[in-house]
Amino acid sequence: MKPIILDVDTGIDDALAISYAVNSPELELLGVTTCFGNVTVQEATRNTLLVLEHLDSSLPVIPGAAKPFFVSRVKASAVHIHGRDGMGNTLSDGKLPKREASSQYAPQFIIDQVRSRPHQVTIITVAAMTNLALAIMQAPDIVNLVDNVIVMGGAVTRAGNATPHAEANIYADPEAADYVFASGIPITLVGLDVTMETLLPKKDVEVWRDKQTTLGDLMADMTDFYIDAYEDFYPGIGGCGLHDPLAVGVAIHPDFVTTSPMHVRVDLDGFHTLGRTVGDLRSKPANQPNMQVCLQVDADRFLKHFLSRVV
Repeated sequence: MKPIILDVDTGIDDALAISYAVNSPELELLGVTTCFGNVTVQEATRNTLLVLEHLDSSLPVIPGAAKPFFVSRVKASAVHIHGRDGMGNTLSDGKLPKREASSQYAPQFIIDQVRSRPHQVTIITVAAMTNLALAIMQAPDIVNLVDNVIVMGGAVTRAGNATPHAEANIYADPEAADYVFASGIPITLVGLDVTMETLLPKKDVEVWRDKQTTLGDLMADMTDFYIDAYEDFYPGIGGCGLHDPLAVGVAIHPDFVTTSPMHVRVDLDGFHTLGRTVGDLRSKPANQPNMQVCLQVDADRFLKHFLSRVV
């Protein structure tokens, strides 16, 4: 089993990724850390606890950063994509989790777990990269102790989704992302280059509701909201992208994707291009690669595997 820390800002696709990870025996989840992004860190923590409750899981949930790494700029919550509560407005009754989150702070949890299992832990980050950046700043030695960091973020070869140039997780805290990218930590970048190829059709979501379980109903209700949001942006698409779940899938089966070594940094200065992930695509790049960038995905194989596990 592969030891995993899953770092989330639990909106809808984070919830799908959590369920996929919990139901995958190849992974040993050490804990779920939370961050601001789709929602506030408090809401992300609540949502994570509720999803785990539906999964009958007692995994520790460790709250982390409430604001960006260096600057006071905070990206607005993605209400139009994930609903007012981050869960597709499924929490309208004000439901609260039955248990509380850990009193530990997410960056310290990351440090402790990585140090206790040198060269074993994979960190899957599907939120702003603030928790990891803070952990590296506090304990630079973990850069050489992590097995891998799988990042759902960026768009090296295509347009962004938060802005014309920037992907949402990177845009939420560009400085944190660039700090991590420059740290020397091993990274696999699972960006929009591949996640936009992973379409979950609406017909498959209806199968979850047919199971007549509380988990199936929750996942179906949330994902219906998500698909409706996709329809607003991409009329006729008939589904939604599986952004965060693909990062989990890459941890389970790296061969779901084809990667290329590349030097990537984040634009921190551009007025119109803030948060853009800039890869050196030249045949003779000026800088050594600092990550593996996913450029192709076996979407059908991944989708089949995801559907066999998530609900």
